[in-house]
Amino acid sequence: MSRRWEALIETRQHQDLTLSEGLEILLQEEKLDREQRRFDRLRKNAKFRYQASIEEVRIEASRGIDKAIITSMATGNYIRNGESIIITGASGCGKSFIASALGHHACAQGFTTAYFNMQKLTKKLKIARLEGTLLSFLMKLEKIRLLILDDFGLTHLEKQQQLDLMEIIEDRHARHSTIIASQLPVASWFDIIGEPTIADAILDRLVHTSHRIELKGESLRKKQ
Repeated sequence: MSRRWEALIETRQHQDLTLSEGLEILLQEEKLDREQRRFDRLRKNAKFRYQASIEEVRIEASRGIDKAIITSMATGNYIRNGESIIITGASGCGKSFIASALGHHACAQGFTTAYFNMQKLTKKLKIARLEGTLLSFLMKLEKIRLLILDDFGLTHLEKQQQLDLMEIIEDRHARHSTIIASQLPVASWFDIIGEPTIADAILDRLVHTSHRIELKGESLRKKQ
């Protein structure tokens, strides 16, 4: 507010404003500044793989990207409703970029967001268990409005990893949103998870109620 007021004085615009008009300008400036600082804080805490925006996503039918789906996701209603998104496609076709773009947009809308590579998340869970901080870490994940799990399915899950993933998905089911990006089609996830009972429980909570983006075509990195 102070910076805006100084600018008004320097340009002498304050002389042409009524008291209510001046207050409105100052309050709007304060509101925008607080929103920007909140966005910067949320984006920093999320630790995205890419600095991306929805406007940069290449919406092409040949890539399997429906403009209506991206437009719907941009409203943020899927987060408010606790719905999940599954993004699948070959390596380099833009899964991580789209997930990061949706995450950045969620931060701009004021939603707490966290981005994890699946392998790094399993290591972080293992370390938290050894340090005795697993419960607090799981509670932190539970409260995040949008959790992004990237590179899911690169390796088969061990028994403890299966249970950890089950707990994370169970805590968030129908409450908060999760985006999962994977090179593998959903039909292969049952085998990746391994244990049939746990796989059934995870897929039942995650797959059947999720929005799906199935990317097509060759690697964008290869084209570049």
